[in-house]
Amino acid sequence: MVEDLDRSKKPAPTGEIKFKLPQIERFKLKNNLKVLFVRKENLPLLRFNLISESGSKIDPLEKKGLANLFTMVLDEGAGKFNAIELSEEFDVIGSRFGINCFNDNIRLTLQALTENLDRSLELFGTILLQPHLDEKSFERERRKILTSIQQLQDSPEDIADIAFDKLVFGEGNPYAYPVFGYKDDINNISIGDIRSIYENNFDPANSTLVVVGDSTCQELEEKLNNYLSSWKSTAQIKEPEKITKEGKLSVYLIHKEGSVQSEIRIGHLSGKRNGKEFFAKHLLNLIIGGQFSSRINLNLREDKGYTYGATSRFNYLKEASQFLVSTSVGSENTGNAIKEILKELKKIENGVTDTELDFARSSVIRRYPGNFETHGQITTNLASLVLYSLPDNYFDTYIDSLNSLKIEDVNKAGLENIHPDRLSILVVGDKNSVLKQLKELNISEVIEPDIWGKV
Repeated sequence: MVEDLDRSKKPAPTGEIKFKLPQIERFKLKNNLKVLFVRKENLPLLRFNLISESGSKIDPLEKKGLANLFTMVLDEGAGKFNAIELSEEFDVIGSRFGINCFNDNIRLTLQALTENLDRSLELFGTILLQPHLDEKSFERERRKILTSIQQLQDSPEDIADIAFDKLVFGEGNPYAYPVFGYKDDINNISIGDIRSIYENNFDPANSTLVVVGDSTCQELEEKLNNYLSSWKSTAQIKEPEKITKEGKLSVYLIHKEGSVQSEIRIGHLSGKRNGKEFFAKHLLNLIIGGQFSSRINLNLREDKGYTYGATSRFNYLKEASQFLVSTSVGSENTGNAIKEILKELKKIENGVTDTELDFARSSVIRRYPGNFETHGQITTNLASLVLYSLPDNYFDTYIDSLNSLKIEDVNKAGLENIHPDRLSILVVGDKNSVLKQLKELNISEVIEPDIWGKV
């Protein structure tokens, strides 16, 4: 007979969480392409993630969006296949191929069944070595981007995200621009520019291949050399100039006529991902706004009823990051919501409680092993080692790093990384409804940039 349970009491967690990632093996191909490999034998498949440090940060002025457009054209036909035939070739052997552009890098992904690995790598190599990069595909993909840019101008959420980056990072910073670029810039780009990226920037010298799956290091190295080693280095990659902007407390308003909601973004620049304070900042953010039970969400959603949700996070890029609070509220609650967010950020000076810290730490640790269940999750996490120059034992020591934190460490991180006097406060909403509320904050003059964040 089953004993009656007292369902009024939450079950206490039992046992210590331990995690160890399988060994990371490193080697180089004949063309010096760096490879990180983790063996995972539970399924007969492999996942590949090629990371090329040729993302949108290398886009030249007046041609923002070039790297992204390059990724859209790269797989539009290669070797003897056009775009449709190439897609069908992957489909018929059960493989999946994808390509995306980010601020810091371009990523090509491939998932293949072990039995079809050779054919999958042959197709993958064909895209790397023999892309068509033809004028017709270029014009078609350019039209797609221009249509997307036109559509996002009707989205207050997208406008807020794009403009906030521009305001926080500042004019001239490689991270201040949207990955997909601007309309005028896209019209400045030619097929010659696309081919120039391929020849001079998309290069094994600045790339790393992350592989997870059912193979051995020796077998994998042999196959990769067979299909990819002909991809040769052609140029010395130059890092873009880094420009930082010292923030000051400012209020910005982008008018979105007729909007009944206000998109709010509040934040400032922060330190890099591989800094020693990362773990303390991570737990601090969970307490501030990084989980449902966070201070900001409980205040704005549960107590005041201003929003369905409010979050905070540290957005990390390779050379910089930003601290950001974001939410969407009814226009009539815009000013009050900002006041409450500022109040919660100011309260960080008083520190966090032991209860808050224990809950945040426990929630991270107990779900941590679940971040490494699938091949895709593991390759994504390994990519962070490459992007942020982290040590190979980073994931194995992750839980120990969290457990070693004391409340003093988290409170110190709060004082050193949350700066109420440097915040950029951006609202995207109807000026007729919110301008008076923003002026009544008595923070600063209300500045009105365009929808891209340009003042």
